[in-house]
Amino acid sequence: MHQPDEDDAAIIGGSLRRPERFAAIFDRHAPHIQRYLARRLGRQVADDLVAETFLVAFGKRSRYDLGRPDARPWLYGIATNLVRQHQREEVREYRLRASVAPEPDIDGHADRVVAQVSAGAMHRPLAAALAELSAGDRDVLLLVAWEALSYHEVAEVLGIPIGTVRSRLNRARRQVRAALTASTRKECANRG
Repeated sequence: MHQPDEDDAAIIGGSLRRPERFAAIFDRHAPHIQRYLARRLGRQVADDLVAETFLVAFGKRSRYDLGRPDARPWLYGIATNLVRQHQREEVREYRLRASVAPEPDIDGHADRVVAQVSAGAMHRPLAAALAELSAGDRDVLLLVAWEALSYHEVAEVLGIPIGTVRSRLNRARRQVRAALTASTRKECANRG
């Protein structure tokens, strides 16, 4: 247990020998970090990032400058880096969504019928394109496109580095796009 008048540096230093002591750092500073993250990203995301902030801090505690009695600036730095990472992932997700054709605005029954026929016509070529992907590429594409997982989440789910997620997704998107383009050209040639 820690003494109430013990500074953060003493607690962090002590946690190197007794890791359970680090819980006192969480108890002291989690409300501040939570409030900061909630203001930056909203309450739901903040809950996840608070835990991640302290997990990162725990992992880096051996590098903490024990000459600094207050760990709060260090924790804010970690939280800020996580905010930036989250925002980069969010931007990538938005770009991915933007690269997929948006749903058309459908006003009348005739427009809905045309949209359903078009979607039905694309089902087979899309299924064929997905079937042609390697299992790893297909897993990444479907986790991102269907489940809206971030690159980080996909990396965690599949146990692969984020860079591998990016390269697999890029390759899968190129292959599916090429297959659908070829299918559309073939369909147009058959009609003409």
